[in-house]
Amino acid sequence: MTDPAQRARLAFLSRVIIKETDHLLITNGRVFSQPMTPERAQRLTDDIEDSEQVDAFVSRFGRLQDTLGNRLLPELLDALGESVGAVIDNLDRAEKLGLVSSAEQWIVVRRLRNQMVYEYIESPSVLSDALESGHAFASELEATSVAMIRMLGAHEWGDKATIEKFLAARGSS
Repeated sequence: MTDPAQRARLAFLSRVIIKETDHLLITNGRVFSQPMTPERAQRLTDDIEDSEQVDAFVSRFGRLQDTLGNRLLPELLDALGESVGAVIDNLDRAEKLGLVSSAEQWIVVRRLRNQMVYEYIESPSVLSDALESGHAFASELEATSVAMIRMLGAHEWGDKATIEKFLAARGSS
């Protein structure tokens, strides 16, 4: 059972997740329209336009993962009457509920974000591998967004029209 304040937080977070998901996918398409090779990663310090796109991808990737895992998931679990605990416990519960495909994979990808911050990575091959891994995981972030938004919609914990539009754009309901 949710109170009005919790319903408002869930509705707000659903709107944020929808925007963050859409923005990540747009940037993901732009950055990875060509492969992220070690040579391309090496050129990021000189190619300002590409560098800014990669920065946007890394930022949006991290922001969506944080919003899903650290903000929406605990709130959603609480609203569902589930216990809320440490991140790994919440992710394990989310996996059992079908909201994430693998709690363990989420923890691995949380560490991956640090490798995608290229100002601190001196090896172009480590950076390009990390970015390509982030690119591969973007679809999992979208799937998690869809699962959580679908759950919110099923309980009427968000704007129905906005949720339906988001899900319809992904062939989901």
